[in-house]
Parts: sequence; C-alpha cells; structure tokens
Amino acid sequence: MVHSSRPLYGASLALLTDLYELTMAYGYWKAGMADWWATFHVTFRKNPFHGSYAVACGLHSVIDFVESLHFSEDDLEYLASLRGHDGTPLFDDDGFLDYLSRLTFQGDLDAVPEGTVICANEPLVRVCAPLPQAQILETALLTLLNFQTLIATKAARVSLAADGDPVLEFGLRRAQGIDGGVSEARAAYVGGCFGTSNVLAGKLFGIPVRGTVAHSWIMAFDDELEAFRRYAEAMPNNVILLVDTYDTLTGVRHAIEIGRQLRARGQRLIGIRLDSGDLAELSKQARRMLDEAGLTDVAIVASSELDEYAIAELKRKGAPIQIWGVGTKLAVAYDQPALGGVYKLAAVRRPGGQWEPRIKLSEEPIKISHPGRIQVRRYARDGRWAVDVLYDVSEPEPSRPVVDFYHPGRTIDLAGLQDCGELLVPVFRGGKLVYERPALPEIQQRCREQLRRLPEAVRRFAAPEPYPLGVSARMQRTKEECIRRARARLRQP
Repeated sequence: MVHSSRPLYGASLALLTDLYELTMAYGYWKAGMADWWATFHVTFRKNPFHGSYAVACGLHSVIDFVESLHFSEDDLEYLASLRGHDGTPLFDDDGFLDYLSRLTFQGDLDAVPEGTVICANEPLVRVCAPLPQAQILETALLTLLNFQTLIATKAARVSLAADGDPVLEFGLRRAQGIDGGVSEARAAYVGGCFGTSNVLAGKLFGIPVRGTVAHSWIMAFDDELEAFRRYAEAMPNNVILLVDTYDTLTGVRHAIEIGRQLRARGQRLIGIRLDSGDLAELSKQARRMLDEAGLTDVAIVASSELDEYAIAELKRKGAPIQIWGVGTKLAVAYDQPALGGVYKLAAVRRPGGQWEPRIKLSEEPIKISHPGRIQVRRYARDGRWAVDVLYDVSEPEPSRPVVDFYHPGRTIDLAGLQDCGELLVPVFRGGKLVYERPALPEIQQRCREQLRRLPEAVRRFAAPEPYPLGVSARMQRTKEECIRRARARLRQP
C-alpha cells in the first residue's frame, strides 16, 4: 500500500493563507512586477525547548500543497465578493482574478530533507519563483513546517530520554484539531516514536498503531478481574491491561491472574499499563510481583503526562518501565506552543536582470535577515557534526574566512573538517517535482542517524552547548554592504 498525505492536502487549498499574501500579490501585479522573480527563505530564529537543534519535518505536506496549488472557481468567486473599507471590491475586476485562475507554481524550491537535524537561523526551505507566486506560498509553508518541525523535535527529545525504549504517541484526543492530530502523529514518528494510537494516521502514513482499553472498559463491568478476563477472551492477541482504575497493586494482582490463564492456553499477557501515581515506585513493585509470578516477559507500560524530563527522571530512579506512552506534552508541544519560523525576502531579479540582495533591518541583531540565495554546507569532525556554514548559491563553496554567525568579530576554522555536503536539496525545478520522497521509516532512520552524529553536549537537555553556525566571508560582506546602504537611505532627506 502506498501511504500519502494527499487526502489532506491534495484539494484546492490556495485560500489557506493570510489575506495580506493576496493583497501583496495583487499589488505586485498592479505595479507591473508579476514577472519579477524573488527568493524567500523559511527560517526560525531560536531553537525550540531551550535546546540547540531542531528536526526538519513537514516537507511531505509542502510538496502536496505546492503540487496542487490552484485557485478553484469557488475560490475566485469568494475573492470577488471581498470588499475594501469603502465598500468597493477589494480586488478590482481588471484581470487579477483571471491571472489567479491560471496560477500554478512555476518556480524552484529547495529544502532540507525531513529528519535532518538543523539549527536556528538556517533555512528549512528556499523558494525562487515569480514574485506573486512566492509570496502566496508564505503562510501555507509556515503553518506546515513550523508545527511539524516543532513536534518532530519534541519527539526526538522524548525518544532520546527513553534511550532505546519504544515510545508510543497517544496525543490525538488532546491535539489541536483534526489536522493537528494527524500531522502531529506523523511528525512524532519522524522524531523517533515507535507507533501511534491515531488510526487515521496509521492508514495515511503506514505508522504502526497501538492501543487496548481505557478505564471505561474496566468501569463498565462489576469488578476489575471480570473486565480483564472478558478483554483477554475478546482479544487474546492484544492484551495489555490498565491496572490503576481502582488500586494499582490490586490491579497488578488481577493482571497476574489473567496472565497465568493466558499462558495456560498458549497465549500471553503482553504488558500492564500504569497511568497514575508514583510511577517509579509502582513500576518497581509491579516488576517484582510479575517476576515472582513467573511473568518475566510481561512489559510495563507507563503513561500519565510524560515528557522527556519526566522520562529521564524515571530512568534516573531506576524505574523498570519498558514502553512509554506520551500524549499531551508531545502532541501540543506543551512547553513551547510555536516554533516561530519566518519567511523573509532575500533577493529579487527584474526581467532580464541579475539577482539583487534584499535585507530586513531591526534593532534586534538576531532579526536582521541574511541577503542572497542561501545554501547551507555541513562539516564534521571524527564522525560528529561540527559546524554548518551559510553561503550564497553563486559561490562554489563558502568563501574564507568563515565568520561566526553569533559573534561576527570571530572566525571559524574549517581546516581538517570533513565536508558533508549541502543541506538544501532540489525539490521543484520550473514547477516540476524532481525530489524522490523517501519512505517514512527511512526518514525516521535518517533522524536517528543525524541525532547520533550530533555532539552529546549539543544534544543534552540541561544547558546544551550551541551548535556552531558560520557565514561565508562573501555573504557577510554582502550583508554589511546591504546594511550600510539601507541605513544611508534612511539618512537621506
């Protein structure tokens, strides 16, 4: 079976945008700039979760959105109905809506493959396209990439804390709506989760689905033991018993009785699930009781508001938990609700002209954008990622000396480092998809390998070291010149 997100993103979603994308596109068209080309980058300025990295995710949705980009007749009728503050049509009937009726993506799009570890201020995506087209993509790209990258990063952190134990994503019921729950389940799998409770995500993406019973099953019967027995009879190949409905240790004793009955029939109790209380102490007592009963192969599953910090602490306490069910705090990125990605113009090209750099200034240095058409090159030392460098695509390789992004007065020495190649790869060329999408398990494996090669000091949860980021000498000179020119224009009367 071929799994795809197309049922979610394959319809006409051109209006999945903020109004100002369309008013700007109209303005470009009216100003005779529809044939100008522009370069935009999707970046984020701060690494999530107080960490030093993120995991790129969401490109599959971007591909589906861009491939299907068009304005339907209903879309155009709706736009024609919009009115300005004076009550007249917002978009004059002078050909713009006809222009939109024929609009499809005709540009180039490069992106970091999903599952790649990246850091703040590196582009996730670079768009080079006719100016109105590139502008219209902004909101959709941000909503697709921001959320999924955030969740994949959270899942990677949770999976690192679990240290090889399976992590199950249980967050659909707390997710931010239907699409939030579906895209979150896929992003969590990319970040390292073993499976999901979300059956629709399982169908769409081929993610393993897991689940047994909730407290309501036990409460529907007169007593817990009867509830356990009936479920084991109904689904003997899927028996994980939730033991904390009334009293956890009593629940463990009842589960042991069911486990013995299953074993006598040539079947087995897969596990018990703890969902409340002191998980460290209860898991130790449960493990002792199960082992004494000869049920040494029965796993202990834990849930209950888990995240990377809770799992790491339970590991530190020696809790014999083997499977982790993580819900709310993963599904909604509980401790950071948004990635904060931005979409900034970096260059324009007039018809028949050359690329001209553009820059956004700010009183906050971190918000000053980098001009040009940015590529990222990664370097390694002794098998570990060592530094990434930003440079313009017109440079064969980053020009030296490489400037420290965060400390422009310093340089970064690349001598002796292994060149690991470019991070942004071609996805669309001339509006045509040229990227062969990997299978989801391959993306997850890429994430695991990327995290393995990330230095431990950068990966850790507490006070991680920043991942080094450099800028080519030429790009730094271009940035400084753009700043000088922009400020000079401000001083003109």
